[in-house]
Amino acid sequence: MARRKRERAPRARRSGAERAEMHLSATAEYALRAMTHLASLPPGTSARATDLEAVTGTSAPYLAKVLRKLVVAGLLVSQKGHHGGFSLARPPAEVRFLDVLEAVGHRPDPTRCAFGWGECDPDAPCPLHDAWSRLTASFREWATTTTLAGVRATGAERRRLPRAR
Repeated sequence: MARRKRERAPRARRSGAERAEMHLSATAEYALRAMTHLASLPPGTSARATDLEAVTGTSAPYLAKVLRKLVVAGLLVSQKGHHGGFSLARPPAEVRFLDVLEAVGHRPDPTRCAFGWGECDPDAPCPLHDAWSRLTASFREWATTTTLAGVRATGAERRRLPRAR
């Protein structure tokens, strides 16, 4: 009796940039951490890059790239010099999490199939289609409706955060 080759479903190849939609990239997390810290400061105050480095838990060169993207997107203002630093360009209530995520290149793909079948096809849904669609919609609503005004440093965080300048 001849042995049959077992057919396998093709594996989805994923680059490092392709992550599950609900998991934020490190860059997105660092951006949200920095923006949350800046939103917790009194209006008109700024934070130095070294302060933001301590808050985000990342290296200075990497954080510089993240902050630059936020400045270019019009979410931060950067001031050089002795009394310089970073501050929000708009009031916290006007900065949605989606704005921050998009500024650093995190764009969830609503057409991605969670089962690895390529592009989502509602006419030929994968086994995870309904659950994944609900999760995707929830994530999108969270990112669209949550602003920096809706976040505050807790008591434990306040003790760890550097002082404002």
